[in-house]
Amino acid sequence: MKPYIIFNPTARSITDRDVLLKQLRRLNPRKLCLTKRAGEAETLARAAIRAGCDYIIAAGGDGTLNEVINGIAIPHRARRVCVGIVPLGTANDFARSVGVSAGVDANIDILRAKQTSAIDLVRVRSERTRYFVNVSAGGFSDLVHEKLTPEIKSTWGQLAYLRSAAAALPEFHTSIVFDDTERLAIELYNVIVANGRYVAGGLPVAPDASVCDGLLDVLLIPKRTAGEMALLAAEMLLGTHLSSGALIFRRAKKIAVRSRPRMSFNVDGELVGDQPALFQIIPGALDFVVSNR
Repeated sequence: MKPYIIFNPTARSITDRDVLLKQLRRLNPRKLCLTKRAGEAETLARAAIRAGCDYIIAAGGDGTLNEVINGIAIPHRARRVCVGIVPLGTANDFARSVGVSAGVDANIDILRAKQTSAIDLVRVRSERTRYFVNVSAGGFSDLVHEKLTPEIKSTWGQLAYLRSAAAALPEFHTSIVFDDTERLAIELYNVIVANGRYVAGGLPVAPDASVCDGLLDVLLIPKRTAGEMALLAAEMLLGTHLSSGALIFRRAKKIAVRSRPRMSFNVDGELVGDQPALFQIIPGALDFVVSNR
């Protein structure tokens, strides 16, 4: 089975496109397509499906992978498609969850062996329907970006976004329903819905998450003081925050979110619209190439 490779030549870790193309051709692809604009990887993935291809490799960052996933994650598709990744972005967060290293050479043997695992897919229905395999976040996004100073970015690095939430107003008055049974009404800064473990280039936001357990890991960050937010940020760096009293943690198959003011959500960095939002796990929906180590 020859792979159909979708390559994003603008991925941020790329320094020499010609060298990368030569490396990718070692996989003996059925076709090697270069994207030219945002969203094109999704279109190319659909074209690959129509052409009868059942092995697609996303060569790019998390955004490229997300586009490919949405190109093939059509509910009525009866034929399963094998998905592989060559991590070429700056974050490569989902690749970490499946044990795939950054770069091409480190993955040639893995992609050739095509050892797969059935991983979970997540569907979110909001202003539009999107699918993802890693993480979705909603909450204080726009307000926080306005308050991010160069000093905060320099000091806090990966957690500058979270640290700035303490200065972002207003909080969100949020209603969340887990699996149609448990309902919480709470004032929140942020909602994180995770299938994978990492965000922001390796931050273990959901350190115990599994991509094949049929469950979503949900983190709710309630209204807290600046000091409490600072402590939570430090705990997140260490991956010990799930036991913190500064957040609420749940696992569920389905999560419904509604809030005032309206809460915007993104999936793998892409804005999908305002709530109300409904997240639902689709267990074992994707055959994903994983490391055999």
